[in-house]
Amino acid sequence: MRNEQRIAAPPDVVWQWLVRADLWPSWFRGATDVRFEPGGGPVLAPGTRVTWRMLNATIRVQVVVCEAPRLLDWVGGAAGVHAYHAWRLDADGAGTRLVTEETERGPLPWLLRWYLRGALHRAHQQWIESLARVAVTGAPPPR
Repeated sequence: MRNEQRIAAPPDVVWQWLVRADLWPSWFRGATDVRFEPGGGPVLAPGTRVTWRMLNATIRVQVVVCEAPRLLDWVGGAAGVHAYHAWRLDADGAGTRLVTEETERGPLPWLLRWYLRGALHRAHQQWIESLARVAVTGAPPPR
């Protein structure tokens, strides 16, 4: 799946909201119950393990790439799903061009591909549209 959005805020501001996983539920209604394994968070960094609820599933991931303010990738998933999710932020004039892509494998993505593809694409679109709305307000509060 691939989603793309132009955001009227600079990449460093978009980045600050994206990597503050503890704040996701405050601006993206699709993410709830965000938790970090000991030693991680609230800012995502290489090796951070984070868990949250989305689409009626518990998602567990580990950050594998975190290059501010351009690239954020994680690997993990939910029961029956192994996913790789990448976020790319590129300067676009005074704003940001954000692209997010996810690949999935496992029995659930194969069996329910007709449902999951659409549901996940819509959820990711809501995620980046919500990120666009909050990023134009400026940087998030200090941690």
